[in-house]
Order: sequence, then C-alpha cells, then structure tokens
Amino acid sequence: MSTSLTPKIRIRGLRKRFDAKVVLDGVDLEVMPGTSLVVIGGSGSGKSVLLKCVLGLIQPDEGSIEIDGVDILTATTRQREELRSRIGMLFQAGALFDSLPVWENVCFGLMAQGKLARSAAREKSAEFLAQVGLAASVGDLAPSELSGGMQKRVALARAIAARPDILFFDEPTTGLDPIMGAVIDGLIVDCVKRMGSTAIAITHDMASARRIGDRAAMIHKGQIVWTGPAEQLMDSGNAQVDQFTHGRREGPIQMELRR
Repeated sequence: MSTSLTPKIRIRGLRKRFDAKVVLDGVDLEVMPGTSLVVIGGSGSGKSVLLKCVLGLIQPDEGSIEIDGVDILTATTRQREELRSRIGMLFQAGALFDSLPVWENVCFGLMAQGKLARSAAREKSAEFLAQVGLAASVGDLAPSELSGGMQKRVALARAIAARPDILFFDEPTTGLDPIMGAVIDGLIVDCVKRMGSTAIAITHDMASARRIGDRAAMIHKGQIVWTGPAEQLMDSGNAQVDQFTHGRREGPIQMELRR
C-alpha cells in the first residue's frame, strides 16, 4: 500500500536498447501520489518507450518499475495484471474504435473486464461524457463524426471510466488549436484532481506542460537531465532544458545526422 512517503511510481535504472540503438540509458524517476509529472524531450529521446515499459507493451532490458512499492517487472502475472488494470491511458491520436459508436468506445474497457453489462453501458457512458463536457447524445455518434477536440474528450472519458488511480497522457494536445488545447488541459486537470489520481504526461507543448504538471522532467539521449517544478520549465537554469523549451537552434542539444 502507498503512503505519503512512498512514491506511487518509482523507476530506477531503466534501460532499453533496440539492436545497437540505446533508447533508455538508466532512467530514474519518482512520482508521488496525487501529483502530475510531465516528461519533455525531443523526438526519439525515449519518452514513448518509457511509457510503454510501464504499460508492459515493451520489456526493458534492466531496471525496476515500482507501483506502490511493488516492482511490476518481478511481480507475478496476477500482480502485474492487477497493477496495470489501475492505469488509464489517453493516446496521442485518441485510438478510438472507428467501428463502434462513442458510447461503446467509452465503456469498452469496463465491458471487456466484465465490470459493466452491455445493457447498462449506454446510460453509463453519458455520465463519463458529462465529465468531459459532452452531451449524452454524442454517445450515439461515430468517431468519424467528431471534431478533433471532441475525439480527445471521448478518449479522455474512456481513460477515466474505470476511475484509475494512475493516468498516462501521450501528447494530449497534439493536433488541436491553442484554445481547444487549453480546454483539454483543463479537463485533464479537473479529472485528475476529482479522482485523486497520479498522472504522467509526455508532451512537446510547453504551455500544456505548465498547465497540467506539478513537476517536470526532461529526457535527453535516454537519460533524465533535469527535474523540477513545472512552473520553472521556461526558466530552469539548465542549458539543455532552456534550449528545448525556448526552441533555440543553438545550444548543447545538436541535431543528430542519420547514417
């Protein structure tokens, strides 16, 4: 069980390589219960691989990933399934099922796990849609009938449907205009606070990072090079972070040439 002194998520010495390419090179991170961490970094820096390791989609080569003090990499299969069932995920592109109406998308996980009868799912979906500012009538639409912003809201409703105590967000504002991005960020903050969840988000959007994060970390070449309050992202005092957050061409981070 977690306590105020035990991180909800603790990652130590995480390493992953694909052939000769080292993607994660000894990542150490902690996220305390009820807080939000944003992870920033350039394309190919290891952000997505980090999340996939925690989710169990990729097996790391070395290290530990603890949830409430239990290492999911050495836990039993049943323990891993139970721990990972407590994670909700908002994917970058929404990842809605095109062949299913919105209400089925929202309650898909609950029905698949036997936690909600199909006969009750349509009505239940209206509750989750309301939490992200959508009318119950949206439940009868197909994902293709929704705008990008509405698709993100539906994907968020699905992510929170099981009331997870851990939430992951993969580039939550990608493809949205600045106003809709701010709306989505606000909904994320509201949902996380309402449920008391712990959250990790990866993003390139600095405005979004400061809105949704309590703390921030930057990953570069597979290593965490800085951690601190998210409000300090634009004035961190770290040369790599400052170059990235201000979008400067010149600095310690140089574009690598493909060979």
